[in-house]
Amino acid sequence: MNRKRIFTLAFAVLMLLALAACGTKNNDKMGDMSGNGSAMTGEAKNAEEALAMHKELMAQENALLSEKTELWEKVFMAADKGMTMQEDGKNYGDFLLKTIEDAKEEFSDEEYEWLKKSATEISNIENKLTKLEEKYPEIMQKSMDGDMSVPAGSDMTTPPDDGSMQKFPAFDGKDLDGNTVKSDELFSANAVTVVNFWFTTCNPCVGELSELDALNKELAEKGGALIGVNTFTLDGDEKAIAEAKDVLAKKGATYQNVYFDSDGEAGKFTTNIFAYPTTYVVDRSGNIVGEPIVGAITEKKQAETLQKLIDQALAADMG
Repeated sequence: MNRKRIFTLAFAVLMLLALAACGTKNNDKMGDMSGNGSAMTGEAKNAEEALAMHKELMAQENALLSEKTELWEKVFMAADKGMTMQEDGKNYGDFLLKTIEDAKEEFSDEEYEWLKKSATEISNIENKLTKLEEKYPEIMQKSMDGDMSVPAGSDMTTPPDDGSMQKFPAFDGKDLDGNTVKSDELFSANAVTVVNFWFTTCNPCVGELSELDALNKELAEKGGALIGVNTFTLDGDEKAIAEAKDVLAKKGATYQNVYFDSDGEAGKFTTNIFAYPTTYVVDRSGNIVGEPIVGAITEKKQAETLQKLIDQALAADMG
């Protein structure tokens, strides 16, 4: 069974904020975080044991990535953005090892050895995870269900009323044809706006463009819209804009894509997105609804979660 990974290295670090509770809860069972604990050496006798072992291994991996986060961030910053994709069942630890090796000159000898050792341990964990998933294919979704920021089955019909909703960062930009686009006008004109962040060399991003175009047409019938933000096009990079338009045309995607200055509020917000594609749902008031959807909406879990957030925004707009 393939475990598609769309995480960039820095996002793996970022996700620890959300997964910290998972690591804490399992601390009494995890034992040695070096990848040599019981989950690494033991064998699951049934699906229940496999599920527990899978969660323990994921927690071990998270714990390794939570150490010396400044080094992991340094690895990401040294890597080519177009090469930070990990998907289709490839071993994440092997991906990390290659990334670290390519950026070797950026680290001291001590840092390099630590990163290499940690990535090797992650590779061993990944091999064990793959074996579990091949033997017990049903455990993958169960193990990951607890890691979703917005579970598809949760009750999201009523938005919070405590003033805690985060505003989507304001921008005064343009679409790829040079037309002015202002965030306040964009959001206020739609009952719901879906904002999809992508880049041209991101395979999962490009792979969902057709589905996003279909979603935009559905939203239009409900008073909503979908826009894309290709991060390569920020600051009006003409070459990147031409490449993005070409990719969109080939995929038959006609919905509006926008760009803005990288040093503005929205630009700075974009630089802190470390996983692609990432999709936000924004209401008419410019508030971000729920948590961002990480991963392509071609995946069932992401599609269901996105629809929940859209429905929430539409229901709130109707009063």
